[in-house]
Amino acid sequence: MGGFRAVEDRPTPKEVYNWRLYTEASIIATGSLLFGYDSAFLGTTISRKSFTAAFGITSATSSDVSSNITSAFQAGAFFGALFCYFFTEKFGRKWALQFNVVLFLIGAILMTAATNQLSFIYAGRSLTGLGCGGITATVPSYIAELSISSIRGILTGLFEVAYQIGSVIGFWINYGITQHIPSTSTASWKIPMAFQLVPAGVLFFGIFFLHESPLSLMRREKHEEAYRALEQLRKLPRDHPYVREDILMMQNRLAEEASIAETYGTGSWAFFRGAMSEFSRKGMRNRVFLVFWSFTLQNLSGAAAINYYSPTLFGSIGISDVALYTGIYGLVKAIASLIFYIFLIDLLGRRRPAIVSSIICSVCLWIVGTYVKVGHPADIIAAGGTLSDSTARGGQAATAMIMIYSVFWSFGLNGIPWIVAAEIFPGALRNLSGTWAALVQWAIQFVITKALPYIFSSFGYGTWFFFATWMLVATTWAFFFLPETKGLTIDQMDALLYVSHPSRNYQAHLTQSSFVVATIRKFRIAFREHR
Repeated sequence: MGGFRAVEDRPTPKEVYNWRLYTEASIIATGSLLFGYDSAFLGTTISRKSFTAAFGITSATSSDVSSNITSAFQAGAFFGALFCYFFTEKFGRKWALQFNVVLFLIGAILMTAATNQLSFIYAGRSLTGLGCGGITATVPSYIAELSISSIRGILTGLFEVAYQIGSVIGFWINYGITQHIPSTSTASWKIPMAFQLVPAGVLFFGIFFLHESPLSLMRREKHEEAYRALEQLRKLPRDHPYVREDILMMQNRLAEEASIAETYGTGSWAFFRGAMSEFSRKGMRNRVFLVFWSFTLQNLSGAAAINYYSPTLFGSIGISDVALYTGIYGLVKAIASLIFYIFLIDLLGRRRPAIVSSIICSVCLWIVGTYVKVGHPADIIAAGGTLSDSTARGGQAATAMIMIYSVFWSFGLNGIPWIVAAEIFPGALRNLSGTWAALVQWAIQFVITKALPYIFSSFGYGTWFFFATWMLVATTWAFFFLPETKGLTIDQMDALLYVSHPSRNYQAHLTQSSFVVATIRKFRIAFREHR
């Protein structure tokens, strides 16, 4: 049995596979849809004539304004991810998620209400960024903590599914507007701005029906609430061996966290300081830098640039119906991503797809850049000319290269950094390691989105060569430095990444864990007898 009823390595009662768990995971994953939609709708929306006219944007100021509008979101997201850790420790995952959704809603309302005030757009983008940063730092862990272990990967994967759905919606809403609403109409940019309120509103009301993470409740010593939440999520009484085993595993996780914090006292700040000490050790440092470079190279791959600046980049290869081709690009990328994450990720692993994907993506971008250099399609169209037959066919080939790029990028640096970041750290450190991954993601994306309009205006066709070169760097990095982490235990990770001995307190706890393992085995025997 697989899929949403996959078998665990322990006896699994059928009650734990229930509609409540699937529904709550789906509601939480909606948060990722907000991020996906933003990555797709903005570029085309702010390039419309009605938007540039309303806000007085000229050709002389367009690079500055588009750079500021786009990067304000990433800057906000960086701080949203940073502050979310401390907010979550204080109030739990449920209310941290709700707080960030409220920030997002306020930001979306400001953007929709703007008439000619760029300050409203900047403020709205910053607030939606703050909200999205916190949401993306919360959603994967929240789903994982509600789920049972056998389907945790699938349910957490709803994060990527929702992101791709959001991006497809964003691309195709723009296409529909291009087809049916004049570019000079205010509605052509108001509608996609306002649509942000739809999924955010669904998530806002849906959160009231969610259970708080039992682990988060136990971390804040609300044990009775945690037990009730487990009973309702598992559809089993708290004295059932399966639920008792879940409780024991959470207690073990909290004991690990306490052992890390012990040198510095108790509480979130002590744990933070203890975790920083653990991260500074040999082997752990390797993991920290592995996460940094994986997300840096992900953002230098060009995919985010194509998402946010699709009118400019597609226009440079002579495409006039930009909305249609960005929609096709988004759909191809979404389908390829879903195929990879559902069927191939645990078959092909992490390292080999990253190497193959990066080299093929690099080749595609070199071809596109060469076509733009030789054919000058955008210049010919801008001058009112007609593309020659050979140039038009070259444009078709360049478009095909972008679609091939989108497929192979989906198999590589699209999601592998997130997977590796989630796999390589011990469970007690994953709250902070997840925050670190999100911070790197947003910081590097801020730099790229802020700089890209200037890169494009300065480099022209060289922009494609710029990203192609970074994909060659990614290929080299993956070949020499990215380990294969598929199916490895934490002990095997330690050997692979040359970890030094953990701190004395943490080592003592790990020694005590053998007792926990023995106790879990007793629960499994009890469950068999219970049946």
